[in-house]
Amino acid sequence: MSQKIPITVAHGDGIGPEIMEASLHIIQAAGADLDIETIEIGEKVYLRGNSAGIDPEAWESLRRTKVFYKAPITTPQGGGFKSLNVTARKRLGLYANIRPCVSYHPYVDTKHPKMNVVIVRENEEDLYAGIEYRLSADVMECLKLISRPGSEKIVRFAFEYAKQNGRKKVTCFTKDNIMKMTDGLFHGIFDEIGAEYPEIEQEHWIVDIGAAKLADTPEAFDVIVMPNLYGDILSDVAAQIAGSVGLAGSANVGTSASMFEAIHGSAPRRAGQNLANPSGLLLGGVMMLVHIGQWEAAERVHNAWLRTIEEGVHTYDIFEESVSKQKVGTKEFAQAVVARMGKKPEKLAAVSYAGAQAKRKDWAPTQRKTDIQMIGVDLYVGSKGITPQAMGDQVKQISHDGLTLKMIDNRGVIVYPGGMSETFLTDSYRCRFEAGGATVTHAQVAGIYQKMTDAGYDIVKTESLRTFDGKPGFTLAQGQ
Repeated sequence: MSQKIPITVAHGDGIGPEIMEASLHIIQAAGADLDIETIEIGEKVYLRGNSAGIDPEAWESLRRTKVFYKAPITTPQGGGFKSLNVTARKRLGLYANIRPCVSYHPYVDTKHPKMNVVIVRENEEDLYAGIEYRLSADVMECLKLISRPGSEKIVRFAFEYAKQNGRKKVTCFTKDNIMKMTDGLFHGIFDEIGAEYPEIEQEHWIVDIGAAKLADTPEAFDVIVMPNLYGDILSDVAAQIAGSVGLAGSANVGTSASMFEAIHGSAPRRAGQNLANPSGLLLGGVMMLVHIGQWEAAERVHNAWLRTIEEGVHTYDIFEESVSKQKVGTKEFAQAVVARMGKKPEKLAAVSYAGAQAKRKDWAPTQRKTDIQMIGVDLYVGSKGITPQAMGDQVKQISHDGLTLKMIDNRGVIVYPGGMSETFLTDSYRCRFEAGGATVTHAQVAGIYQKMTDAGYDIVKTESLRTFDGKPGFTLAQGQ
């Protein structure tokens, strides 16, 4: 007898308990050998005063089993509640989010009958670092963080996934024509690591036209790897155009832990009515079984589910009079899948997971020695109620030990020198001080900071201007 694999299960909120019960019923009927630990997360935990939505003992279970099967949860309305998904992904190091988006034509309505795309999304950084500031009465800021190690991990994962699953092409989406440093780093690492996989076709798209192409011609893509925000948005788009967000499962994989779920929410309005479609969570469970090496059970579940869909046994969300044969509830759908256990679809493509346990290449961050030099500082200041020209004329007179004003911008657009009267202005400005390429010390920065304060300017934020191996580690203002 095989050894039971410990997993942690959370039944969630809204429709969560119903679809988790249905999914576990199917998975266990397929012969999955699981040792289940149950934890409570979500709304009840939030409302007990825990802003994270998960108690310390639940973290202990997750760290012990390292496999989390999670139903959707409800985050209460109002401020102060942190996203449990984001927290779990980052605390457990679940850096890769994998979302297969497959069409099931003609049994589920779609305009893209040949669609079979896998979105691989970076899961820990980008704007989802959640680092935000209010700079002034008018202006908010959110920091976009893209790291070399984070990008290397997710890009290599995408290529390894393609290699292990017989995929032919990996595509990268970024916006590096605008965000040349952050998205430019991601794209550059894609090219670097891609060179190690010459057998796999590779391409890069700017995310806006790439998204348009994905929506119009998804069969042009195979595996797509993206930074966090783009991946979050476009994986939902891809799932919906494939047929339904309700059919999509999701894996969140790290070096030592993993989490599996549906990509949809808790739908509290449908709770307790035996209506919800468990398919997304069930297919997340299939990914879990593959991940823990129980690929035979995964194969039985997936093929029985395909046979059920093929035979027209559908929940209300995908039921179509012209195609469907029987409208069923959550429990009845689960029973229908179990009744077809051991069968394969006759028209849809059957799946095979033989030997599909993940054997990812060990990853280690690239070690680089970098020469770093500080050459200036940006000071973010509030408006004094004067024109940019008048502000520039005042600040131009302020200097300290070689640091002098280079320019002033407003929301990234230069307004001094040579600003334009048509430029829309807010109450937050950036004053850039440089020393003509010479090395700048923190004492010099402190000196210019003090002089600006003495002149009556409210400094709300500073950013060092540095070069890395002689190349600028900052961008110019628009129009500079």
